[in-house]
Amino acid sequence: MTIQNYYPFNHQDLNGDAIFFIAGPCVIESYDMCSRIAGKLSELALKYNITIIFKASYDKANRTSFSSFRGIGIDKGLKILEKIRKETNLPVLTDIHSPAEAATVAHIADILQIPAFLCRQTDLLAAAGKTGNYVNIKKGQFMAPKDMKYAAEKTGTEKCLLTERGTFFGYNRLVVDYSAIHSMKEIGFPLIFDATHSVQIPGGGHACSSGNRELAIPLALAAICQRINGLFFEVHPDPESALCDGANTIYLSEFEKNLPRFIELHEKINSWKH
Repeated sequence: MTIQNYYPFNHQDLNGDAIFFIAGPCVIESYDMCSRIAGKLSELALKYNITIIFKASYDKANRTSFSSFRGIGIDKGLKILEKIRKETNLPVLTDIHSPAEAATVAHIADILQIPAFLCRQTDLLAAAGKTGNYVNIKKGQFMAPKDMKYAAEKTGTEKCLLTERGTFFGYNRLVVDYSAIHSMKEIGFPLIFDATHSVQIPGGGHACSSGNRELAIPLALAAICQRINGLFFEVHPDPESALCDGANTIYLSEFEKNLPRFIELHEKINSWKH
């Protein structure tokens, strides 16, 4: 695959033998920051001949505190995502939070993402599906894995992706149930493991969530052994200064270092007979 083929990408890119990646900052902080991150991701996509989808949110509507940074808004955010998409030729993914946003965002983003807390919102799922774009539904921290079948059905499209991102285990705690990955794969859509949100500590900071980024890589490696189709990472050159989800975001350099390991392990696992 060459960079000229990245978008519009086809179903085989997301449901084939090769692993794909979704990566980027939690929130759009600025054009310069997005350009810096996406530029490196574009280089890596070319170097390893893989699909990398750039992810960034123009709005984070579910922040713990009203005072937390939410983003730069839909108008400015979509302009930046459109510019990044044209400059890097990477596919783009971003969150939507209401049915009214779906059609507008679909003109820019290749994949519309449904946040975990909204994965049962019927009107939102249906509006996303009607755009004809891919829809990535993140499993709610409160959801039984098999029930994600019904969330996917609400979109009315076969162009669905499902993402595992941990399950509530008491207050301020998420755990990853790897049997959930098996259950979600049986639904029949490409399955993604969100390594960085799975190490989040919801509400565990001072009026914000915390996390343990050191666990993201080991959990991702374990997920590959469950034959996932894609990995999701929030990445940043300096997570300590990130405006959102810094505690569970991994360093961009750490993603680069581990990328060949992910690819090698995925190829090895896929070479074994089921």
